[in-house]
Amino acid sequence: MPKLLLIALLALSMPTQARIFKWVDDKGVTHISDTIPAEYANKNRSELNKSGRVVNIKTVLTPDERNAKQADEAKLKAAQDIVRDQKMHDSSLLNTYSNVQEIDLARARNLQQIDARVQVSDKQLVEADSNLASTRKKAAAYSKAGKPLPPYLQDELSAAQLAVAKLSKDMLDIKAEKTALETRYDADKARYRELTGK
Repeated sequence: MPKLLLIALLALSMPTQARIFKWVDDKGVTHISDTIPAEYANKNRSELNKSGRVVNIKTVLTPDERNAKQADEAKLKAAQDIVRDQKMHDSSLLNTYSNVQEIDLARARNLQQIDARVQVSDKQLVEADSNLASTRKKAAAYSKAGKPLPPYLQDELSAAQLAVAKLSKDMLDIKAEKTALETRYDADKARYRELTGK
């Protein structure tokens, strides 16, 4: 019996709402019925209408294909995000500044604030270094006399070392922030010139 006739007869014998599926088993044999065995549920299949025409095709990706597709989609989204963010940034630049000099003024104001923080942090670091040196001197006197270091002095020494380490890190963070700010304003100025031709 021809395959098309079989499909037509099968379709006529089913209720009007029934769905007809076509799939190929592991041996390469094509099957047509209103149900799909569980072992073929995650494989490629077609859905047919009552006339035996394909109305829907479900292609099941392998794990590698699915991973590759997800990676491609992630790359596309990342590229779209970059374009969107650039457009927003460009719009912000054009709406915030009317000339390059205004960018320089904003840069100077922000750098002034960071420089003030650097000065405060530097002063604190000098004091912490001095305190650590003084505490070490006291500890050295105990060591020279062959006496054990009292617990309170050990605590002071640990606290002084921690303070110096923290303030040193804070100073590095502030300087890194300053460098990033300078880089950002330089990039903004260059981009503003590109956008306006000024």
